[in-house]
Amino acid sequence: MRYGIISDIHSNLEAFQAVLQALRLEHIDEYLCAGDIVGYAADPQACIDIVKDCVRITVAGNHDQASVELFSDFHFNPYAQKAISWTKKNISASGQDFLRSLKLTYQNKDLTLVHGSLACPGDFKYISDPGMLESSFDLMEGNICFLGHTHEAGIFIQDSAGKRAYQKTGSRRIEKGSKYIVNVGSIGQPRDSDARASYGIYDTDTRQVTLKRVDYDVHLARKKIIERGLPCFLGDRLLVGK
Repeated sequence: MRYGIISDIHSNLEAFQAVLQALRLEHIDEYLCAGDIVGYAADPQACIDIVKDCVRITVAGNHDQASVELFSDFHFNPYAQKAISWTKKNISASGQDFLRSLKLTYQNKDLTLVHGSLACPGDFKYISDPGMLESSFDLMEGNICFLGHTHEAGIFIQDSAGKRAYQKTGSRRIEKGSKYIVNVGSIGQPRDSDARASYGIYDTDTRQVTLKRVDYDVHLARKKIIERGLPCFLGDRLLVGK
């Protein structure tokens, strides 16, 4: 089985289409999304429609839930709050129903999927917090978990002796006895100083996880954000991946 794993699309249609085009060349069997389809950028409904059409399993992100008032945006920064307010007005009733239907976690025989941390997933804590990382490792029933939320791609590894390591880019072979928390980064708003859209591939036959990036028309995405009345900052930050 070859999984294409995406996260944090954030209404960025140009980035999403570029990632899907790249994944079509990867002989993917199943697409999974670790949440935050909407928020920040200019095409929430189009991104929802594509996810509904081609992604088998999607879990809820905090922006998804905030857009349908299942999660408070109280702790969001002012730019994110404005984007949530705009998004609410620009998604259809069926799009809202889809976002409300999303579960917080998913697990099958191959992997676990969550947006933020496995510890209280509905609180959307960041895995970059050492306590959340430790709790998530402890709560894992299998040996690999995929997530997003921080917008920074990377692989956290814990071997059978409890020793931990971190890998920011590239591929990793999944070894028996070790645990892996894989952040596939963000399609629509990377924050690791790499403006390219980020995604992951997991091949269960070769037991290989790979983090990948792809260029997209970032200037068009920025232009649409500004033209549709969203904060200019949300467009400008796309240019630098921060």
